[in-house]
Amino acid sequence: MSSPLTIAKLWLNAFNEHNLEVLLDLYADDAQHFSPKLKIRQPETNGLIIGKDAMRAWWQDAFERLPDLVYREEQLTANNNRVFMEYTRIVGGEPNMSVAELLEIKNGKIIFSRVYHG
Repeated sequence: MSSPLTIAKLWLNAFNEHNLEVLLDLYADDAQHFSPKLKIRQPETNGLIIGKDAMRAWWQDAFERLPDLVYREEQLTANNNRVFMEYTRIVGGEPNMSVAELLEIKNGKIIFSRVYHG
């Protein structure tokens, strides 16, 4: 079973490669994801989506709209069941954004993720 730190590194690599299947495989089927961007782009969600299908639609849309989107790792802090990722969101034509994201992990899968924008 992968450690939270390993899962975070796999997550960042999959995201930066826009590899949706590898990214989603890191999540439990009923995982929850909260993001301020979700709240803005999909107000009906109130920022929270549940399950891989909702996550697939969310990230696929992001990758199609922002083909050069990447996250530059800044700092990863982990314990036995959580990892706090700090990264810089980089998209052409937009100012860089400091982001932090908490991943909660159970049985080797992400069960909850929450994004914080700086």
